[in-house]
Amino acid sequence: MSVPSDTDGPAATGLDLTACDREPIHIPGAIQPHGLLLVADATTLAIVAGAGDLETRLTPDWLRADLSTVLAQDIAALVADSDPATGAIVGAPLAGPAERFDITIHRAAPHLLVELEPVEAAPMSAAHMLARLNAMAATFERAGNLQALCERAATAFQQLTGFDRVMIYRFLDDEAGRVMAEDKVSGLGTFLHHHFPASDIPRQARALYVRNRTRTIPAIDYTPAILRPAGFETLDLSDVALRSVSPIHLRYLANMGVAASASISIVKDGLLWGMIACHHGSPRVLTPDIRAAAATLAGGLARQIRAKEEAETYRERLRLRAAEDAVIPKLATDPAPLSIVKALREDLRRMLDGDGFAFVDGTTIDRTGVCPNRDDILDLAGWARVRGGIEPFATHELSSLYPYAEAYRAKASGVLALPLIDEGAILLWFRAEQVEEIEWAGNPHKAVSVDPNAVLTPRTSFESWTQAVGGRSRRWTREEIEASHRLRRAFHDAHVNQRLRLLNADLQRTLADKDALIAQKDVLMKEVNHRVQNSLQLVAAFLSLQAKSSDDAKVKEHLAEAQARLAAVALVHRRLYRDDQVESVDLSRYLEELAGDMKTSLGADWAAQMTLDLAPVLVPTDRAVNIGLVLTELVINASKYAYAGRPGPIEITLEQHRSRLRLVVADNGVGKSGTREGFGSRMMTAIVAGLSGAIEQDDNMPGLRVILTAPIEDAR
Repeated sequence: MSVPSDTDGPAATGLDLTACDREPIHIPGAIQPHGLLLVADATTLAIVAGAGDLETRLTPDWLRADLSTVLAQDIAALVADSDPATGAIVGAPLAGPAERFDITIHRAAPHLLVELEPVEAAPMSAAHMLARLNAMAATFERAGNLQALCERAATAFQQLTGFDRVMIYRFLDDEAGRVMAEDKVSGLGTFLHHHFPASDIPRQARALYVRNRTRTIPAIDYTPAILRPAGFETLDLSDVALRSVSPIHLRYLANMGVAASASISIVKDGLLWGMIACHHGSPRVLTPDIRAAAATLAGGLARQIRAKEEAETYRERLRLRAAEDAVIPKLATDPAPLSIVKALREDLRRMLDGDGFAFVDGTTIDRTGVCPNRDDILDLAGWARVRGGIEPFATHELSSLYPYAEAYRAKASGVLALPLIDEGAILLWFRAEQVEEIEWAGNPHKAVSVDPNAVLTPRTSFESWTQAVGGRSRRWTREEIEASHRLRRAFHDAHVNQRLRLLNADLQRTLADKDALIAQKDVLMKEVNHRVQNSLQLVAAFLSLQAKSSDDAKVKEHLAEAQARLAAVALVHRRLYRDDQVESVDLSRYLEELAGDMKTSLGADWAAQMTLDLAPVLVPTDRAVNIGLVLTELVINASKYAYAGRPGPIEITLEQHRSRLRLVVADNGVGKSGTREGFGSRMMTAIVAGLSGAIEQDDNMPGLRVILTAPIEDAR
């Protein structure tokens, strides 16, 4: 369901347009009637509830019967032999009175949920299915880019499922979706390149798409099979493939002219990248074996998507490095920045792919390409200095942040401002407005309708509706912004080198004095660092001695925590005096060193159990420090509580997804406990709030999985 405009939607009637986001779709209290559901007590295996025509299709005496007897297999042994971490349990097929069922069992304490799905034909052999999947995966590998990959995927999934229309649907930064590729039978209209508003797939539905990778609706005009007897209306059916669908979604599909649908999630790095949406004009069943094959193929597709995106990032970095190699050596050829920029302005403009470029120093301007007029550039430079401070600042929607830019948005809807450290000058790259025509599947501002009884219903029109979006330019990539940091350092190095050469030519004595002062400053800084490190080592040694001399286990524990925190502070201090770039830091390298210190502090037994999987992520130094302190607290908590103080496995993972990072600390211990709360936990909560992040605790089956999610840069 989509959000309407203020003028022609139900806003004036007081209807709540966020109702879809709050609909409890995981507890519908019913299933789709093409299958059957049994609910059994997990301890006694007595059947306590069910849904569907069980009396006719299975047995008249199902209620309170033994689950193993009804299913003709030893369910207790099947559950005991399965790994809880693997999720669903596949049972042996069951022959009913008139049909054959596939059996799937889900743990949902204190119950077992058993799905019975009818099998209409003999399933494809495993060898044949594997051969098909291998052939399809091979076509994915041969795709030259992401678009070609999506097109091949649409064809592969259409052949696998047999649906009339298959779309590869990607979620964008604003959570709207875009159809990247489509394969369909002839005679159908197309949704290729169409956009769908974010509200078409509510938030709780997206969460279930990550949890359940496949979903099918064989016929949308069904009557739900209610759970019976009464009392099971709120049973959580999140993992049940037969779970009944929201009436709003069924109406949405009917409005599209769809009679049956299926969806397969594309999950990359644990996050929902997109979906394979399948539509059919008549009822169609997607059998469990085909669903399993589709989920496997979607996993391969996700890996190929990641590979293609990483390859594109690598190519972008190579291009920028080549441009830097052509520009940076020339910066040392002239002592005056204005002269350097005049000589290199076209190279500089092309380096960061700008349509225009300007150098501003006071009231002096030198520009090339498509630029605003002189007075507008001066005003913009002053605003950019205030907005970004001494750091590079980039936006692709300048007029939304700086309203005065509306007057020249055709020439400069995007700007990257680079203040030079030494001269007080600023470099400006401009990108011209790129009016984008977004093709929507229906008007997103007329996404709901109101019937005479004031009932909220999904939109009825999916005809192509084009929206022109202006005031935007091409986006600045993270790689381009990183390149601007390197360019600023190169200007700084060139400035220092040119200044030293001039001083050497004119005032040898002054240069010697300056070098002596610099040397004294370096000695002083090293001495300060040396003394601070010595002091920290003394405190650490004192804590170690205190721990050895104390017989109180609680005291020893607190002293060990203090040593770990002290090690984190010492590492931060060393990095600040060692790195040449104090503004940002490779978080993976920093966390690896921090983990090394913690291994030493915790001892050899713990060190052998600690594993790292850290993706390189460039973050501001102050955020890296806080993330390091959070990691220290999480490892301390795991060492204290997960295994009752004994060494056990601890996995530390660092991942990046778009502009956010995830730090995961997982153990295989006792799981979530109310005792994991103290000064360190309260301090960690405050740090996470300062990062504008969030801490989640999930069941690691067994153990605890703590996830820190935070923006890579401070959004404020």
